[in-house]
Amino acid sequence: MEKMKKVAILGAGTMGAQIGLCFAVAGSTVVLKEPKLEMAEKGKALLEKILDKAIKKGRLNKELREEILERLIPAADYELFGDADLVIEAVFENVKLKKELLAEVDKVCNPGCIIASNTSSIPITLLATSVAKERRPLFIGAHFFAPAFIMQLVEIIPGLETAEETTAEVLGLCEKIGKKPVRVKDTAGFVVNRLLFAFFAEAVRLLDEGVASCEDIDIACRLGLGHPMGPFALMDMADMTMALDIGNLLKDAHGDRFRFGTALHQKVYAEHMGRRSGQGWHKYGKD
Repeated sequence: MEKMKKVAILGAGTMGAQIGLCFAVAGSTVVLKEPKLEMAEKGKALLEKILDKAIKKGRLNKELREEILERLIPAADYELFGDADLVIEAVFENVKLKKELLAEVDKVCNPGCIIASNTSSIPITLLATSVAKERRPLFIGAHFFAPAFIMQLVEIIPGLETAEETTAEVLGLCEKIGKKPVRVKDTAGFVVNRLLFAFFAEAVRLLDEGVASCEDIDIACRLGLGHPMGPFALMDMADMTMALDIGNLLKDAHGDRFRFGTALHQKVYAEHMGRRSGQGWHKYGKD
C-alpha cells in the first residue's frame, strides 16, 4: 500500500463506504465524499457497525477498530482530493451523473492520481471521455461487488486508452486489500452482469409465459441450481428501475436476449421497487 497512502471515494453510500473500508483496513487514509457532510458521516457510521460485526465474528482484531475509524474521513467537498493517490467513483449507475462528477474530480486531483469507476455495466472508454486526455491512461474500471467489504471479486476493466501500467497497478492493489481481481474486456456489462442480466431476463420471460410464479422460480433456482438467492429476490435487493435501466443498456449493446418482459415494466410503473419500498416481486415487512 506504499503508493496508495490516500484513497478518495466519490459516493459514501453502502457500496462506496464499504469499498473505502477495504482500503482503510489495509492502511490507507480514506476520504468518503458526499454532497452533504451528514450523508458522508452516515456512511462512516455504517462502517462502524460493519467493523463491530467483524470483530464479534473474530474476523478483525478489536484493537484495530479505532485506528481504522480514524483513517476514514467524511467530506462534503473536494478539498482533500488534491493529494489522493487513487479516486474511486461509486455513485448511482447513471451515465450523465457519473460523467459530471468524474469531470469535477479530474480537475482537482494531482496529475499522477488514478481514477477508477465502480460502474457495473457502463463501458469504461465512454466514461473516460469525462476526464482530460492526459488523465485517460490513468482511468480504469474497478467493479466491486456487494457487500464490498466481504465479497472478494473485483472486475478490473481497462479502457481503450488505459495504460498497461495502470492496469497492473490496480490489479496488484486489489490483491493487497484481500480481493481477487479478474481482468475483463471493456464491453457493456463486463462478465458478471452479462451473465446475471441474461438470467434475470429469462426469469421474467418464464413469469410472463406463466411457466411458474416468481416464488417458485426463486425456489427452483435455490434448490435446483444451488444459488443462495433466486433471481426475483436478488432483483428486489437492488432496485427495479436500476435493473430495467441496466437491462436496456445491455439490450442496446448486445441484443434482444437482454430485453425484459412485461412483468418488470409493470413493477416499475407501479413503483414496486423491491425491499426499499416494501414491495417488489415479493412483499417485505418493516424489519
